[in-house]
Amino acid sequence: MSEILSLSLTQIAAAIRAKKISSLEATRACFERMHEIQPKTNCYIAIEEEEALKAARAADRMRGKSARLGALHGVPLAHKDMYYRKGRISTGGSKILRDYRPDITATVVERMQRAGAVWLGNLNMAEFAANPTGHNDHFGHCRNPWNTDHITGGSSSGSGVAVAARACYGSLGSDTGGSVRLPAAANGVVGLKPTYGRISRHGIMPRSWSLDTVGPLTRTVRDCARMMKVIAGADANDSTCSTQKVPDYEQALTGKIRGLKIGVPLNHYYEEASEDVRGCMTASLDILKSLGARIVELEVPDPQRLFDLSNAVTQAESAAIHGRWMRERPQDYSMMMLARTEPGFHIPATVYLQALNARPRLSEEFIASVFRKVDVLHAPVMPMPVPTIEETTPREAGDVQPMIRRLTRNNRPANFLGIPALSMPAGFSANGLPVAFQLMGLPFSEALLFQVGDAYQRITDWHTRAPRI
Repeated sequence: MSEILSLSLTQIAAAIRAKKISSLEATRACFERMHEIQPKTNCYIAIEEEEALKAARAADRMRGKSARLGALHGVPLAHKDMYYRKGRISTGGSKILRDYRPDITATVVERMQRAGAVWLGNLNMAEFAANPTGHNDHFGHCRNPWNTDHITGGSSSGSGVAVAARACYGSLGSDTGGSVRLPAAANGVVGLKPTYGRISRHGIMPRSWSLDTVGPLTRTVRDCARMMKVIAGADANDSTCSTQKVPDYEQALTGKIRGLKIGVPLNHYYEEASEDVRGCMTASLDILKSLGARIVELEVPDPQRLFDLSNAVTQAESAAIHGRWMRERPQDYSMMMLARTEPGFHIPATVYLQALNARPRLSEEFIASVFRKVDVLHAPVMPMPVPTIEETTPREAGDVQPMIRRLTRNNRPANFLGIPALSMPAGFSANGLPVAFQLMGLPFSEALLFQVGDAYQRITDWHTRAPRI
């Protein structure tokens, strides 16, 4: 593998800016790696090699001009196949949208273009962003680069794989119930589910209007902070997008967390944790403690209730989005997608509205109960080692919901609450697959989560390890 690919996003951006490496060299290296791993991992749906190389050459020419270069100038990125570009196919990982060409471009895509990023192609994903495993019956399952018999996590499956396997320097995923954090965890990379409304969703395929968030997957926390600075912020095209000022996230990366209180929940989050996952969690807390953080154990308001309410909202809104297609084209959906969506048709409007109405109160109660005692909350992303594709393939519709609950039980609460959560590589389980913890915080506390995560990465090397594939 090329030494160029060992550089992080911020490192390659600096090297390109300083003319030590060209964007063309970096882009070619990504494509070489991509062609090497694609037959084994199936992480790409569409590869745009000719156009990307043309864009890289243009980026290199700009370095000799007086034009101000963007924060991602010349950096090769690839994204989940649900970010619209006007006139370009965006499948959503589905058969139904296989030839769909939107007439708008996503706000986050425009912002990355202005920052100078190079678009390599569209990454594989779960059908309509609707399962946490990475299965896809239409484009083929995405496979974990650490062991291709295992799931990648989903629904941002290709994003997790491509970043981990060094086939791009960063990627955008989406997180409605864990779909950034799960693939980040399963592939050993960093993934952020931001505060609801922190990033515009204009021009992005919806899964659940009330819960969808956009988030980056990267190799390091600093890379994630760089991408967040580029894409976050108010957008007139998205009325749910916050107007709160976006901080310079990289400035928060001081390496200092002395005196911060790290909360460890005594209920829910560890109840199904395996022994090796618990071991990785304990080791990560010991490191944070060695940096001067205080570890505080506490009970948190019932996350299972938040999980159930989140599920009701997602299913009802997904049924509304897919109602016509499911009536007219049910044969074009996978069994997993049908099993996840059809229950939404039977959720009474009163139940859906009660869930939405309860959200502000329950969020306020959780935030007041937890974050007046601690600065951030620490918990496993997945309570078990990354399972195999075979173990998570449903044989009948009744198999789907129990498997979904098991994988997403620790992630959905943050989506319902609207709070940010950062997935961090924290070691490996007995089966050789990555393990991760997540840090959760107050709304709009992404800078604090980055600060803690960066401090952890300064004295650990999990994020530097790449799969041998």
